[in-house]
Amino acid sequence: MQRIRLRYTKRGRLRFTSHRDFQRAFERALRRAEVPMAYSAGFTPHPKVSYANAAPTGTGSEAEYLEIALTEQRDPEKLRLLLDESMPTGLDIVDAVEARTSGLAERLEASVWQIRLPGADRTEAAGAVQTFLAAGTVEVERRTKSGMRTFDSRAAVKRLEVVDDAGDGPVDDACAILRLVVRHSTPAVRPDDVLSGLRATADLAPPVPAAVTRLAQGPLDEETGTVTDPLASDREAATAVRFAAAGPASPPAVQEGPSAEAPDGSA
Repeated sequence: MQRIRLRYTKRGRLRFTSHRDFQRAFERALRRAEVPMAYSAGFTPHPKVSYANAAPTGTGSEAEYLEIALTEQRDPEKLRLLLDESMPTGLDIVDAVEARTSGLAERLEASVWQIRLPGADRTEAAGAVQTFLAAGTVEVERRTKSGMRTFDSRAAVKRLEVVDDAGDGPVDDACAILRLVVRHSTPAVRPDDVLSGLRATADLAPPVPAAVTRLAQGPLDEETGTVTDPLASDREAATAVRFAAAGPASPPAVQEGPSAEAPDGSA
């Protein structure tokens, strides 16, 4: 089997798409694009699709990942284009690589989130961020399937700052933009948990609900606090395979006659 890893987005109104809704849309796209999918065994076979750390419903994302298994070889980029054409606008397939390494899920160590706070004062938000980061622990509550759960929202936060540019132009004075880098831990700390922590430690409560977008997820550089591309190792492995298939480079031709440094023929 060939395994292909895909990165997709949830943009605009499609951020309200649940993970199950996306699964249905993606499986329809696989059929429309006539992708030669591998199927599981048993009485109810289903296409072999593995999803990794999907974003919560209601949040946008530029960095969702999945892996599919094929019974025939396909060019990853051509496959990406076919699938993207078959998906609703907003659920866009933006990257594809052949899986040549193991452990994609394990490489998703952290996420970068953008949190837009309409109506929040940027100076007040910056003060709240400093108060939150200075705290040793910030306990918050969240309702789970097993009931209310209390956990520390501070421990998983690697970086949190107010930014002057959201990536799509200058930030309006009546809107604070937070950039959050959070480790993937157990229990998972979500952006709304950090917002609850900001409210608990510094009484930061914007009048309008926050708009949250995941910008990236992947390996975490502990020293710099940056999150890198989780598909980079697959790209590097593919490049190495292409070089190996091409064979050793031919040695440069030996120049005969006068050298280039001696036009008159003398050395």
